[in-house]
Amino acid sequence: MKLNVLTFCVLAGLLWSCGRTEYRRAAGAAWGTVYHITYRADRDLADSVVAEMRRVELSLSMFDAASTVSRVNAGETDEVDSMFRDVYAVSALVNRLTGGFFDPTVAPLVDLWGFGRRGVPATPSAAEVDSVLRRVCIRRSRLDGLRLHRGHPDMEFDFSAVAKGYGVDRVAAMLERNGVRDYMVEIGGEVRTAGRNPSGQVWRIAIESPASAMPGDSAMRVIELDNAAVATSGNYRNFRELSADSVIGHTINPLTGYPEARQTVSATVIAPDCALADALATACMLLSPDSAMALRDSLPGVRIILLTKDGKLLE
Repeated sequence: MKLNVLTFCVLAGLLWSCGRTEYRRAAGAAWGTVYHITYRADRDLADSVVAEMRRVELSLSMFDAASTVSRVNAGETDEVDSMFRDVYAVSALVNRLTGGFFDPTVAPLVDLWGFGRRGVPATPSAAEVDSVLRRVCIRRSRLDGLRLHRGHPDMEFDFSAVAKGYGVDRVAAMLERNGVRDYMVEIGGEVRTAGRNPSGQVWRIAIESPASAMPGDSAMRVIELDNAAVATSGNYRNFRELSADSVIGHTINPLTGYPEARQTVSATVIAPDCALADALATACMLLSPDSAMALRDSLPGVRIILLTKDGKLLE
């Protein structure tokens, strides 16, 4: 069959429009937060985004009884999956780099202080804290392949301070497997970018300013994020009032068992991947500013921005 010029042009136009490479968006709610993803591709990958996030949830969610981490914590299995192994490795690394200030086995302390799955009506006693603290220390555990050996029979894991960043990395990896080279993945404020934005420029990301520290500002800094990731941690949203004059933040010191009010109000970390940035940002909330900056200097490709209680921006 011969095609005339007009017919050929119409068919070619239809084929081009179906597979046109353009910037697309995916957004929704997951993990108790929201996500926004912008990517340049020749097809819609929104379903693949949802599927990848669900896979992360089935491995690492503390709120899904069927997840791998929930089954481990319940003592139902010591066999983990590759995602558990990945975040365990990042957690063990940051635990070592920070002298123990980052530790995912802090889970029972998070629950004890009312920031986990079940709240508490009052401040726990010193005896209760000491009892739970005996179960906390990732260095007492180890992985042999995908078999977990816990240092205490009641040791629990809470990867909340790294799982969101890891989820960002997983979605980014899925996009790259599908040929996407320009993207911005944001889940609950944690971000990873590659390539260029729809304007052809490096992606620009706003770092939120804690309202309690800098009234009237929604962003304390806008950064250019060029093929990297950024995560921010702070106590300015997740806190509890114990009394009219006593407020505690959700960051628990795994070495002492108590919430600690440090000089840092928020910590932002830029790193090559978002899981590392997420874990380091949490650790920096407990490290002194000087220690955080010393840590930064020891890690190539890592940048740290701290906001202190007196309003100083350190970087």
